[in-house]
Amino acid sequence: MGASPAVDWSAIDTVLLDMDGTLLDLRFDNWFWEELIPHRYAAAHGLELTQAHAVLPPKFAAVKGTLQWYCIEYWSEELKLDIGRIKRETYDRVGFLPGAQEFLSLLKERGKRCVLVTNAHPLTLGLKDERVALRQYFDALYSSHPFAYPKEDAAFWPRLAAEEPFVPQRTLFVDDSLSVLNAARDFGIGWLRAVRRPDSGRPAQHTGDYLAVDRVGELIG
Repeated sequence: MGASPAVDWSAIDTVLLDMDGTLLDLRFDNWFWEELIPHRYAAAHGLELTQAHAVLPPKFAAVKGTLQWYCIEYWSEELKLDIGRIKRETYDRVGFLPGAQEFLSLLKERGKRCVLVTNAHPLTLGLKDERVALRQYFDALYSSHPFAYPKEDAAFWPRLAAEEPFVPQRTLFVDDSLSVLNAARDFGIGWLRAVRRPDSGRPAQHTGDYLAVDRVGELIG
């Protein structure tokens, strides 16, 4: 794929795009889980905030990389909080990363099949679509939950391909997660790009051996 993050658009038919951290600012999700939920958990369980910050990380780490990590029902039961309601209360903070909307509009103009592929729970996807009108840019939107595996699991990709046929070698996939990109690479997707700045409020992250951009808009040449 060369040393440049630029892509040869004549060699690409389908564009698969992650949602949080690729198109939408991960700043919301990081704030939600790292700041807001510890406050709500402490208040609900009669704990000091420092105690909540000690209790929650092991709970999160125990299921990271599994579908439970992204599951609203799981966390509502585990934390004894109505996670869906709290998300709806705060979704006005959800927003696009800089340049994402322009990128999506250009893909549409160029006639590429554009597909959203996210690990977000269907309720979360619905709320975010309601907030920023994602659906207008896409030919299809998929949450990994109906497929029973998250994107970082090898079992996810053939299930997606059975539902949404695409030629892996002529497909571009963009994500901010290295474990997800690794699974997509192993499935044979020909064009892979990582996002260095999924959270607009944090420094760029390491993207391993993957060609990367700060913003998806940099891929349009």
